[in-house]
Formats: sequence, C-alpha cells, structure tokens
Amino acid sequence: MSEHTGLSKGERSRLHIIETANRLFYERGYQQTSFSDIVEASGMHRGNITYYFRTKNEILQAVIAHRLESIRALLASWDGDIPEPRERIKRFVQMILISGEEIVEYGCPMGSLNTELGKSEAELQQESRQMFDLFRDWLTRQFQDLGLRKPRATRLALHLLGRGQGISVMAHAYHDPAYLKNEVLLLKRWVDDVKA
Repeated sequence: MSEHTGLSKGERSRLHIIETANRLFYERGYQQTSFSDIVEASGMHRGNITYYFRTKNEILQAVIAHRLESIRALLASWDGDIPEPRERIKRFVQMILISGEEIVEYGCPMGSLNTELGKSEAELQQESRQMFDLFRDWLTRQFQDLGLRKPRATRLALHLLGRGQGISVMAHAYHDPAYLKNEVLLLKRWVDDVKA
C-alpha cells in the first residue's frame, strides 16, 4: 500500500482492497472469488474491508470504476504522447502484446469479466461494458482523424475491438504466445491498410 503516496491511510486501504479484488477477479473470475478470498489476499481484517464495502458486488463496482479511471488516463496519455492517429491505433493493438503473458494465462481482463457477468449479472455487465465503450469511442475518434466518416469509423472501431478479443480468446485457449505475436503483427498491417 505504500506506493500510493499522497493518499490518506483510509484511501490507501480502500485502494488496496480494490487492487486486490481486481487481480483476483481477473485471475480466478468474479464468481469464483469469494468475499473471504479478498479478505485473505488483502491481508486485512474483514471488519476493515466491510467498513468500505458491504458486499462483493460493491467491490466489483469499485473495481470497474478503478479500471475505467485507468483506461481514461491511458487513452489521455496516448493522445498526448502520440501525434498521429494511425500510430495511436497501433499503440492500442500493441497493448495486446504488452499484456501477452497475462492474456495467454487468463484471457483479456475486460472480455473475460464482461462474458462472465453477462451470464448471471446483467446489471453489473452493463457497468463493465463501459470499458469497451471507452475504447470504442476513442478508436472511433482516431479513425475519424484518419478522414473516415463517423459511421464507418465506429464500425472499424468495433471490428478492431472484436478482433482483439478474438485474438485474446484464442491465445488463452491455446496458451500460445507465438500466435498472439503473429496476430498482433497482422492486425497492425490491417491498421496500415485502412484508407479514408
């Protein structure tokens, strides 16, 4: 918890719970992670956790909000650091490769959570889908900056998200990092071929 300087002790404790649950939900799945699992993995007393979160659903909502905040910060950094829209899109594709080991082991954190929640927690799945919405809207703007009209830009944004999810699923299913690398290269070539 000490790496979060500038936060109060309470804020650090709350963030530690969220980060612990985030990792467990990703590695084990939301349904397979109990409130007790979060207590044990956090190293905190149950009463300290229930001070911030009464239920596992409340923790999940905080995890989703934390992920959304992280995605917004990531996209803002790409907007600030990468001047060309095509290169920004390729940076999104590269993210699949950077997360490669985790994707091969556990799948995509957004995709796996949305799939799991969609089977039993429709309301929470709607909240979780906002992560895809952020990437869809951002990618749409990048394709528009390449000169595409919004309807086509949105279709291509969803196509790219779908291909990324498919790559993640197959790399996880086959536990094959080489497949992941090859598909990312093909996806970058696709981005290069997009014309207005």
